[in-house]
Amino acid sequence: MAYIGKQPAVAALTASDITDGIVSNAKLAQDIMSAETELAVAPASTDEFLLSDAGTLKRIDASLVGRGKIGQVVSTTKTDTTSVTQDASYADVSGMSVSITPSATSSKILVLVTCYPTTEADYNLLITLVRGSTDICIGDAASSRSRVSTGNRPTTAYDIAARTINYLDSPSTTSSTTYKLQWRQVDNATAYLNRSHNDGDDEHRPRLASTITVMEVLA
Repeated sequence: MAYIGKQPAVAALTASDITDGIVSNAKLAQDIMSAETELAVAPASTDEFLLSDAGTLKRIDASLVGRGKIGQVVSTTKTDTTSVTQDASYADVSGMSVSITPSATSSKILVLVTCYPTTEADYNLLITLVRGSTDICIGDAASSRSRVSTGNRPTTAYDIAARTINYLDSPSTTSSTTYKLQWRQVDNATAYLNRSHNDGDDEHRPRLASTITVMEVLA
């Protein structure tokens, strides 16, 4: 810079010497968002990101990123058999329960069930999906008809059919929540899980595996 007379003293450039808005994106280094310290763990909900909103640079909390994604998955698989006899009330299906702790009250829980129940031919088995002690994913009330999630009425003692339940639940809690199956053998018979009712010892009488899986869907 040209000057007349004595050269001015050197002075450090301060923020007040730069007019607001005078530094454009073109004048910034391409690695300006780089940092010397690495974030080696998943970001906390209060951590912030920078993004361009229609050309305007804005910050956004990590809690708002990734909505609709799966936060966690918990699954239980039952490979052995169990049974229930005629009863007036529902009982837990042994081994068919799973617990999950949602990370936010706004999260939903996707429940996926595949099970293999059977009972005597032309007899009725009722099955419900339960959250804690509350029946969920059941049919509407209709007079004295049972409200269930699924069931089985085989035509022979050899029938084995998969029963599935897919349900998106809204528990609205961050406490540990248990999802489970309950069943009730209505008639004077015995029902089984993971085997046929006629359980002869040969390759035509298979043993099966039932599963219950829950996934946290972030809001």
